Amino acid sequence: MDVLEKVAEARLRLEKYGEVSQSLVSTEISASWNRCLEAGLDPRRSPDLTELDLPALRHVRAQHDQVARLARTEMETLHGQIAGSNFLIAFAGPDGTVLDAIGDGTFRDQARDRALGPGMCWSEMRRGTNALGLATALQRPAFVHGAEHFFRGDSALTCVAIPVWAPDGRLAGVLDASTLCSTRQLHTRALLSMAATQIENGLFRDEFRDRLLIAFHGREEFLHTSGAGLLALSSDGHILGGSPQALAMLHDLPLTAGCSFGSIFAERFGVAIAGHTAGESFRLRDRSGSGFVAMVASMPAIRHRALPVPKAPIVLASSARLSFVAQDPAVARAVSLASAAARRRLPILIGGETGTGKEELARAAHLASGRSGRFVPVNCAALPGDLVEAELFGYAEGAFTGARRGGAAGLAVEASGGTLFLDEIGDMDGRAQAALLRLLDDWVVRPVGGGRGQTVDVLLIAATNVSLDEAVAEKRFRRDLLHRLAVVPVQLPRLADRQDFPMIARHVLAKIDAALTLPDDAVALLAAQDWPGNIRELRNLLLRASLEGGSRLGIAQLLPFLPSLTVATPVAPSRDLNLQVAQRIVAACDRLGGSISETARQLGVSRNRVYRALRRIEPREASCPR
Repeated sequence: MDVLEKVAEARLRLEKYGEVSQSLVSTEISASWNRCLEAGLDPRRSPDLTELDLPALRHVRAQHDQVARLARTEMETLHGQIAGSNFLIAFAGPDGTVLDAIGDGTFRDQARDRALGPGMCWSEMRRGTNALGLATALQRPAFVHGAEHFFRGDSALTCVAIPVWAPDGRLAGVLDASTLCSTRQLHTRALLSMAATQIENGLFRDEFRDRLLIAFHGREEFLHTSGAGLLALSSDGHILGGSPQALAMLHDLPLTAGCSFGSIFAERFGVAIAGHTAGESFRLRDRSGSGFVAMVASMPAIRHRALPVPKAPIVLASSARLSFVAQDPAVARAVSLASAAARRRLPILIGGETGTGKEELARAAHLASGRSGRFVPVNCAALPGDLVEAELFGYAEGAFTGARRGGAAGLAVEASGGTLFLDEIGDMDGRAQAALLRLLDDWVVRPVGGGRGQTVDVLLIAATNVSLDEAVAEKRFRRDLLHRLAVVPVQLPRLADRQDFPMIARHVLAKIDAALTLPDDAVALLAAQDWPGNIRELRNLLLRASLEGGSRLGIAQLLPFLPSLTVATPVAPSRDLNLQVAQRIVAACDRLGGSISETARQLGVSRNRVYRALRRIEPREASCPR
């Protein structure tokens, strides 16, 4: 029997006789089935589908606010990476309760029917054998496919889950990806693991944000990736903590909180760190003889005497994480305008297609404002219309059925002293628009259901990927609210229209894997695409291509991920590839009105390369002057 036949036979015996056949399924699955049976669960019946109400869910989310916010960012990235694959990405707390979820494609509705959404508990003792519950119980990655699930109703699912660890070693949560067995994808686990590592690194950086942080790795090309280990140190050279990656790399050494730098590394602390600024690399060797490339990832704003004075200004890690390419004149002006408006606390409205970087611009404006409070993002499209007002402005006790005792403050109050970012503002319903207009009049938050108003100090930034003028004309958006939001309107261009495409492509690739290179002809090929999904689509394509292996993403590696391109003659593929690149250079030249210089600058290639492409293509195919 093959694996699937063995699992099917084991399942038959489980349901018919209530016995677990350890020879037919893995040790993990058989042990989980036994635990479920001992707990009194029946594989033939439906599991307990009790769901937390909204107030209770908000309370649980508040308890895990920090990790949930970090997880949301990674979930959105993951969603873009596996878009079209019919997956549901979920993040659960340490007890298995789903705190957040993002659905994709047709599986979104099926996930709701299968109770995979926020507020549902997927612990092993509630939902039987499943990846999320198994990862929570065993505190290690878990994969459960089809009939391996304990309950018969979950047999159509395939799920993978990765634990997320807090800096103190506690389980902070579990990241899960679920889909139907028919759409299973093998690279999902690798992407999920990378996302979990990013969340862990974010938690570590937040925990030790006022401390010296060192990143290190055995290979220099991985120093700027999530695979690098992080160590937090005190001003006198004692190690305060290490990220999971750091602990793994130094597993054979006595690395404990409070141990000295010198007990782990051969170099003296002061000598190793002397003169290095954030981002500058140097060499380290541990006491077991292993060599590493390291860099100062972050330094405290106020220097302690035990640390040498740097030769150059320090770049804080928080600024580095928010950096993005802005060499295009239109983008540079948008950044400058938004930053100036933020410093004066003027409402900003950011327009641009999906994937153009609106939230990154909003975060940059928040950073430029110098405000000490939080950046609170709200996706208006993700909130049900009747809950937007309660989420934003809070509610009084008894305002509606299920309202929490004492009410809730709302996100606008949480953002006081900082920035409230309202994404997809065009999807806000009429009642919430009226409440937002009142807020802009006097900056007083009025909870749903009455209660005392509260004055807030908020920088308001809104973003939209639709024309609000058209929405006003169609009576879907208030004209007076548009005028109040668009005090400082900025527009981000499409990726295809940006003049800094080569820098964007290489910057995005470096964030995926610093070891990968992108040659000029590959950049030219990418630059000639239309990119309807903009930077997000480019990131997804480069990520998928990077999984193929190798250190160079050339044309041959990119073509399989560009469905509009095909190699016409298999006999001489390299010639056809070069021809297609030439055709796309000429197409770009046509689009730019025949300017050789502008074509070369936008594509990041030499003028000679453009001329060679023009000479190769028949005159009737190009309009650029010869």
